[in-house]
Amino acid sequence: MFSPKRRLVWGLSTFALLASTPALGSGTITGLDVLRTWNLVVLGDLSSSSEVEGKTFVGGNLNGNSSNYQISSSVANSTGTPGLTVVGDVNGGAKNLNNGSGAIVGGNVNSGFNLNGSAQTVQVGGTISNTNVNQNTVQSGLGASNPQFTQDLQQQKSQIDTSMGSLSHDLSQLASNSALSISGNKGTFDAQPDANGVAVFNISAADLDKIGEIAFNLNGADTAIVNVTGSSISLNDNFLGGTQNLGEHVIWNFPDATSLDLTNAWGGSVLAPNAAATTSNYIQGSAVFGSLTQNGEMHVGTYSGGYDPAGPGSSSSSTSSGGSTPVPEPGVVLLFGLGVATLIWRARRLATAR
Repeated sequence: MFSPKRRLVWGLSTFALLASTPALGSGTITGLDVLRTWNLVVLGDLSSSSEVEGKTFVGGNLNGNSSNYQISSSVANSTGTPGLTVVGDVNGGAKNLNNGSGAIVGGNVNSGFNLNGSAQTVQVGGTISNTNVNQNTVQSGLGASNPQFTQDLQQQKSQIDTSMGSLSHDLSQLASNSALSISGNKGTFDAQPDANGVAVFNISAADLDKIGEIAFNLNGADTAIVNVTGSSISLNDNFLGGTQNLGEHVIWNFPDATSLDLTNAWGGSVLAPNAAATTSNYIQGSAVFGSLTQNGEMHVGTYSGGYDPAGPGSSSSSTSSGGSTPVPEPGVVLLFGLGVATLIWRARRLATAR
């Protein structure tokens, strides 16, 4: 039997461990914060033979040959978001986790991970195979030992899915204040930002099909939104002057797209939450797809503009398409508070007993 003093020490240690364990449900990332957080978001399955410089979220299974995640050392690990999050299983060739990025997986890791760089933490709901742990922390079977682990991941997927659909719809309803001009094979996007630094273009997929070259003039715009109507999208244009710095400020929104085929390097973040997409070249910016066959790289920088669709004059809510602020789950706070109160009471009784 433990003495009262030893029971107190054990209790304090247990609650310290609970306090230091991150809870998946402790905050929600929605709206444009999704594009600011993740370099690539796939709401369904991702089949990849390529790499992502930033962070990746997969709502279904991660399949395909060997692929690489968070290969850029410039991406911070201090946000609490791991380099790779997969709600389903991880299959196929071994996946490379770089720069101490870490991973959260709801199902099984059948492919195995190569854990490169500084020590990292991997949390898995099911089983994990073909992985050398070494100096890293790898926890498996969390779905059985803590059903909330799996439930929280499913909830996160559902919230992101709903939020991305709402964001795409809301952006598509914005009135245009800027125009695309076409001259021969060249299309010029000449941003005319409003007082909040936002420029909006409303075009069709047929307009994109008319051109083979794109010149994008931000003209000081914090955020340029290009709404493109049409269900079948081909992104095969060349960017005059390159793609650098467009991902941070330009959002290409495809609210009606059910299929998207990208063959040329693309400048700007891509929002196509209902599209089954295939990429054969890189995207410079964030991207959201319904499902993806990835044969082209995802490059940072991710979207970093200050635009908030939930601001004055917007019908959007902060939980659907605007930003979000992570808050502790009430149950977690209450449980921890009760535990601390109990330990303090025990400590006082021990002191009195002396």
